[in-house]
Amino acid sequence: MPPVPARPAGEPRHAAIWPKRLPRELTIPETSLWFNLEVSARRYPDKSAYVFFGRVLTFGELHAQAEALAGWLQAKGLARGDRVLLFLQNCPQFVVAFYAVQRLDAVVVPVNPMNRVDEFGHYITDPDARFAITSVDLAAIVAEANARLPESARLQHIVATRLCDTMPEELEEAERPAPAIFDWLHADPPLPERCTRWTDALAAGQRPTRPPQAGPDDLALLPYTSGTTGLPKGCMHTHRTLMANVVGGGLWGFANAESVSLAVVPMFHITGMMYSVLSCVYLGSTSVLMPRWDRELAGRLLSRHGVTHWTCIPTMVIDLFGSPNVKRFDLTSLRYMSGGGAAMPHAVAERLRDEFGLTFAEGYGLTETAAPTHANPPERAKLQCLGIPIFGVDSRIIDPDTLAELPPGEAGEIVTHGPMVFKGYWRHPQATKAAFIEIDGKPFFRTGDLGRMDDEGYFFMTDRLKRMINASGFKVWPSEVELLLFKCPWVQEACVISAKDAYRGETVKAVIVVRADSVGKVRPEDLVAWAREHMAAYKVPRVVEFVDALPKSGSGKVMWRLLQEREGA
Repeated sequence: MPPVPARPAGEPRHAAIWPKRLPRELTIPETSLWFNLEVSARRYPDKSAYVFFGRVLTFGELHAQAEALAGWLQAKGLARGDRVLLFLQNCPQFVVAFYAVQRLDAVVVPVNPMNRVDEFGHYITDPDARFAITSVDLAAIVAEANARLPESARLQHIVATRLCDTMPEELEEAERPAPAIFDWLHADPPLPERCTRWTDALAAGQRPTRPPQAGPDDLALLPYTSGTTGLPKGCMHTHRTLMANVVGGGLWGFANAESVSLAVVPMFHITGMMYSVLSCVYLGSTSVLMPRWDRELAGRLLSRHGVTHWTCIPTMVIDLFGSPNVKRFDLTSLRYMSGGGAAMPHAVAERLRDEFGLTFAEGYGLTETAAPTHANPPERAKLQCLGIPIFGVDSRIIDPDTLAELPPGEAGEIVTHGPMVFKGYWRHPQATKAAFIEIDGKPFFRTGDLGRMDDEGYFFMTDRLKRMINASGFKVWPSEVELLLFKCPWVQEACVISAKDAYRGETVKAVIVVRADSVGKVRPEDLVAWAREHMAAYKVPRVVEFVDALPKSGSGKVMWRLLQEREGA
C-alpha cells in the first residue's frame, strides 16, 4: 500500500487517501427518479436494461411498460403520495412496477418476499397502502393478510404476475436454473378473488393523464427496518436522498453505460434497490437478473454475459468457490466487486485477489442511509474494513453514553451526516428524534453500531449497540422474532439471541419457557416447524433451547445480555 501524504490542517483523516479521480462532494440532480428512466429510454431505447434468463428488456420497453402500468394504476385510483407495496423477488416486473409508481409521484414500499401472513399485515396497515404488486406464488399471503384486517384498512387492488411472464419460452442450457427454481418460476396457482393479472393490467393499454410532478424533496421510497423494540418502521427517503448514492455509486465503482452487473442481491433490500433498480437505470447500464441465488447459474451468467460489476454478500462468493465447476467459470470480465452486510473472510478475499486479481471493496450503510455512507476505495481497500466516508459524508466515533467525540483507535458508536441520510421514521416522531444528535451544528444519525477509526480515516466495526443478528447479511431483530413467537400456543416466554454459525456467521437462537400445559408434549423441533409457517425463513430460530425460567432484572425485564454472554462463552 503506498505511503499516506501529510494531512492538511482541518481536513478529515481520510482526505489524504481520497481517490484523486473523484470529487469530494457531489452536486445532486434536482430531478426525480422517474426522470432518470425517461433520459435513459431516450438515450438508449434499444439497449438491454435487464436480461432475465436470456430474455432482454430494453430501456424503451421498460419505459413503455411502466407507462402502461401507471395508466392502469391511475385509472384504479392511485394518487400522488399514495403508498404501493412491492412484494416480489428480483424480476423485470419489480423494476417496471417501481417506475410505474414513480411515474405517478407515488411511494414504493418494498417488502421482503420471505414474509409470511402473520408479518405481512403490518406492511398494509402501517403505511396505509391500498395497492400491492406481487407474484402469483405470494398472492395468497397478501390476500389472507388483507382479509384479516378491517374493511377500512384493506388493500383495494392486488396485481399478481407469473415470474415466467418475462422469460423466454425456451431456455438455453447456460441460462437454465436448478430444477426447483425452474418449477417455482413457472408456478401458476389459482389467484385469490379481486386480484388482477399483471398481463391484463399492461394489456389494458392505459396511459397516465397528467405529467409527472415529483420534486427532489418528495417522498419516493419507504423501506422498512426493525429496531430494538416494536414492529418494523418505515424509513422516509426522498428522490434527493436516494439520488445521492445513485450518482455516487457509479463514480466510486468505475461504472458507466457499458457496465454489466449481476443483480442477485434482493431488490427489496436497500442495497439491491440502489444498485439493481436505481443506479443502473440512471447510468444506462445492463443488469443480468437472478431471482434467487443459484451458484451454478451465477457462475455461468458471470461467464456468458461478461459481467463487469458484482455487488454481493460474502456467503455468495464462498458458495461459488465451493462449486465443483468453479475452475470452468470465466471471471476475467469482472473489474469491480463490492458488498457488505457481513465481513468478507480474510482467506476468501485473498483468494479473490491471488487467483482472479480482484479486490473485494467492502462498504457500510443502513436502510436509513440508502445503502452506503462508507466504502473502500477500490485502489486502496483494506480487508474486513467498512471503508472511508464517501461523497459529502461526515462520520464520527462518539461515546454512546456521554456523546463525546472519541479519538482514532478508541471504540464507540458510529454517527454519520450526509446527503443520503433519511428524513425520519414514518409516523414515529419520537423514534426519529432519538435517532439523531447534533454535532457542530449538524444532525448526525446514530447508527447503533460500535466501531473505531484508524489513523488514516478508515472505519472498522467492533460490535453493535442494538440487538441485531446478522445472518448471512440478513438483519434479524430479536424483538420482532419474539413478538411472533409469543403467538405460538406453546410459548409462555421467549428471548431471542444470536448463536455462532460456521456458514452464516450468526444464526437465530430462541430460549423458550414452555406453557405449563405443553411441558413434555412439545419438542424444540416442533417450535422450529411452527416458526417456519409463521415467519420469514431467515428469522426462524435454527437453535431452540427450553428452560424453566428466563433471567430477569429487579424491574422484571428479561436479561437478554446475560443469555447472550452465556451463549458466547
